[in-house]
Amino acid sequence: MKFVILAALAGSAVAFAPSASIGSSSTALRMSETPAVETPVVEETPVVPAAISINGWTADASLPCYGLPGAISPLGFFDPLGFTKDKGVDGVKRLREAEIMHGRVAMMAVLGYIIGESTPTIAYGMDVHHTIANNQIPEVPGTVMFPFFLAINICEALRASKGWVEPGMGPLFTLREKYYPGDIGFDPLDFKPQDAKGFANVQARELSNGRLAMLAAAGMCVQEQINGKGILENLGF
Repeated sequence: MKFVILAALAGSAVAFAPSASIGSSSTALRMSETPAVETPVVEETPVVPAAISINGWTADASLPCYGLPGAISPLGFFDPLGFTKDKGVDGVKRLREAEIMHGRVAMMAVLGYIIGESTPTIAYGMDVHHTIANNQIPEVPGTVMFPFFLAINICEALRASKGWVEPGMGPLFTLREKYYPGDIGFDPLDFKPQDAKGFANVQARELSNGRLAMLAAAGMCVQEQINGKGILENLGF
């Protein structure tokens, strides 16, 4: 009987004892109410490659054509058809490469027109009014034309190896990063200035003469096709 009474008293005491689950739930509640500490996100700054200076020129995106020489007065920067619009540095350099190389060829063509058809030669005798320049190429023997065109191909291959990225080594039609348009390293008379300002002035003069020569060569070709007369002959000489 005493044992039954003791067992009943022990059961009632346990009923009033604190429960472990309540303590754990309250602890979980307090942990959930604690605000989580957010770790600040550190943004990585992209690595910008250092600008390369070539012949004193450093690409500047805030300037027309990235600051390349050629914006010459009185017109200044002249691009009415927008060839350089939205072009990257490599695209602008390729356009300048094409412009300066065509200008050099045109300057030689202008001299070729005048000298070729207005100079006494063995083939034409002392008469300076011989075949116009447009019609002289068919008269040149193939034995002379073949080495002539071979020399042109060799020069073009050397120019391409100097300034252009090889196929398979990068995107097609891409200039080398450290190549300045037109600077193929051929300067036997040492005309190239060593300072940036002097080089920019020489480059501007070459561009001006090349642009004029391209217009002149085109005009000479059309004029001879129209009236069939030589350049100096058409001027009355």
